[in-house]
Amino acid sequence: MYKNKTITILSHLLVWLTLVCLPYLLSYGQEQEFNRVIAHFWIPLVFSAIIFYTNYFVLVDRFLFPKKMVYFIVINTIMIVFFLFLKEYIEDNYIQNIAKKRIENTNRVQPPFKMAIYIQVLSYLAPLFFSIALKSTKRWIKTEAERKEAINFKLKSEIEHLRYQLQPHFFFNSLNNIYALVDISPDQAKKSIHSLSKLMRYMLYETNEESISLSKEIDFMKKYIDLMKLRVSDKTKVNYHFPSEETGVKIAPLLFISLIENAFKHGVSASKSGTIEINMTCNNKKVMFVIENENFPKKIDDKSGSGIGIPNIEKRLELLYPNKNSFKTAVTNNRFVAELEIETN
Repeated sequence: MYKNKTITILSHLLVWLTLVCLPYLLSYGQEQEFNRVIAHFWIPLVFSAIIFYTNYFVLVDRFLFPKKMVYFIVINTIMIVFFLFLKEYIEDNYIQNIAKKRIENTNRVQPPFKMAIYIQVLSYLAPLFFSIALKSTKRWIKTEAERKEAINFKLKSEIEHLRYQLQPHFFFNSLNNIYALVDISPDQAKKSIHSLSKLMRYMLYETNEESISLSKEIDFMKKYIDLMKLRVSDKTKVNYHFPSEETGVKIAPLLFISLIENAFKHGVSASKSGTIEINMTCNNKKVMFVIENENFPKKIDDKSGSGIGIPNIEKRLELLYPNKNSFKTAVTNNRFVAELEIETN
């Protein structure tokens, strides 16, 4: 912030220094009459600077932006008229050469008085309009920055909400599965609780960042799949394939877990055989995740979960990877297929 302020001050000084030297720059090698430069250039330049900074620091913020146009116009009109008369007064009383030439030239053809006044008024309106334009641009940039900051804050809040929404949903489904093991296999239930504690530790402490390495997410998914396999019968086969080598890819955490949950929730039957196929590939920073399972209808009295899995994924993809994702679901030959592709670069 201090650096930006210094650059702004130096920029203003450079502009005004250039304007002060402009008569000599435009007439390089020619003799300039000093009094004429003072009367016709430097004095109006000082008045222009006063008009510019008065508007820039005071009038635009106090009257123009609050839409007090009458006050703004009246004050600037008074300033411009005052400077017009003040310039004439200074020339007539303090710059003798200009006054003498004006008397000598009274009998010569002179530009119309109205035209001279018109030109001088325009010369004072220029810094006025420039101050308005500069201040308006600065205000727009600030407003735009605040708008983007508000949007980013809103997006982060929504993403956090979705992530915290997913955690209890995941925890509830996992506990529901472990509950089913308590009477059937107490030892497996104990093992499942221990595995769940590791998974919850990952969700609480490892997923606070916007993105994590894909390898960590894969390790989490493998542990979750192994946990879920404890409660399914031999009639359900679970096959999965993930990239075995480090890909160097970073991805938003917990994007795929809901799809795996849904596969174990809707693709498992106690009386019918079925297969869950989970495959992930990673090529050129693109992650492709495909999961297939039998489409067994959910029982009416099954109250597990809350149906937030798929909507949660869709909303997070919309926020995290706009125009960089492809998510499709379909039922083919009584098998549910979900395909999710993400561009991570």
